[in-house]
Amino acid sequence: MTEPSGPTPSWRPRVVVALSLAPDLLDRLGGCDLTVLAPGAAESGGFGDVLADADGVLVSSNVTLDSDVMASAPKLRVISTMSVGLDHIDLGAARERGITVTNTPVLADAVADLTMALVTMLSRRLPEAMAAVAGGGWSVPLGRDVAGQVLLLVGFGRIGQAVAKRALAAGMRVTYVDTRTSMPAVAGVERADSLADALPGADVVSLHVDLNAATAKLMGRTEFTLMKRTAFLVNTARGGVVDQAALRWAVTEGQIAGAGLDVLVTEPPAPDDPLVHDPRVIVVPHIGSATTETRAAMARCAVDNLLMVLHHEGTPFVVAPVDTVP
Repeated sequence: MTEPSGPTPSWRPRVVVALSLAPDLLDRLGGCDLTVLAPGAAESGGFGDVLADADGVLVSSNVTLDSDVMASAPKLRVISTMSVGLDHIDLGAARERGITVTNTPVLADAVADLTMALVTMLSRRLPEAMAAVAGGGWSVPLGRDVAGQVLLLVGFGRIGQAVAKRALAAGMRVTYVDTRTSMPAVAGVERADSLADALPGADVVSLHVDLNAATAKLMGRTEFTLMKRTAFLVNTARGGVVDQAALRWAVTEGQIAGAGLDVLVTEPPAPDDPLVHDPRVIVVPHIGSATTETRAAMARCAVDNLLMVLHHEGTPFVVAPVDTVP
């Protein structure tokens, strides 16, 4: 007796979701066998066991995917991270195992807006003015015009270019440094030969590079010594791009005028971290992408990336080789 013929069941990839997704995005993953983790579960250890049979995983920058985790996931084909930064993923291990890594470079406008907000707050000494009023006073700190200042962008990818557009509109003079040889020409923006050459002329130095071996502690004591004493540092990239001990020294000794930081080496910082309490430093809690619109776009992009890789359809945002500096 022959078995009844019928359609071959379609393949359902096994996907682990280690971030919060809106119901409509979970519906988009309806063709997958889903394991949805509780918030924070992927950060508490044993994540490799959860991925043992997974074909794909959705994560945020809070979840570490190192070589040990990947070794526990022999079927893993794609890591889709809802972030631009990649320092939480061992890209070398992923490449060795043939795992595709994708990210979500759709947050340029939100980060650029925050960058310019920090530039304005530092230049106009807004934290001091706000503190004066909150303390019952009405003193007027004398700041500087944003227009006419020289903004040095360290890294000229999507975010750096979005900042340049806003800075030019504000009347700033914009220059940049980038390790890549081929970069787009932007009217009004000049390219400097090197970081060391550009730092002495900058009024504001804004960091827009990924964190990797080439950029770790890119801004250290030597670099701060090259800056004007009236200059500011703005970091909306990754905390590890800056040597924080050197930054504390530079601010304390008046080597630079202050800093605006969206990112730190340790997040959240220790309650007694001097940078958090220094009136010349603005620290905000890694809010570069924290707008309703941008977070929704990032989540949608992460889901789309995952599905495109699993089903070999479309063009996902596949991460460049590990040694590339964005």
